Amino acid sequence: QVELVESGGGLAQAGGSLRLSCAASGRTFRSYAMGWFRQAPGKKREFVAAVSGTGDSTYYADSVKSRFAIARDNAKNTVFLQMNSLKPEDTAVYYCAAGATIVIVTTQRSGYWGQGTQVTVSS
Repeated sequence: QVELVESGGGLAQAGGSLRLSCAASGRTFRSYAMGWFRQAPGKKREFVAAVSGTGDSTYYADSVKSRFAIARDNAKNTVFLQMNSLKPEDTAVYYCAAGATIVIVTTQRSGYWGQGTQVTVSS
């Protein structure tokens, strides 16, 4: 069982930065691939970024590649999403997810999801 709690959302101006954190419970954190997703009003939830259990492999949606960076600290059971050069279209509720493999995470078949944190980017 894994419980996920996101934090770090808020209001930013276009071109600004925010850093999201997702704290996980449990002693097997490093065995899970982790991912970030987002859902804007009226839109489907979409994949943003994912990282393998060791942190060695990362994956990004084309829309955020080169602007966002995912990383994890297995000693602190936390995964981060550094968001730079923010755009108004990045406005959404951001969720983190945990899954046994990267494929499970990126295909949104994760069994574990956080409650989400709101990110709003003003123009």
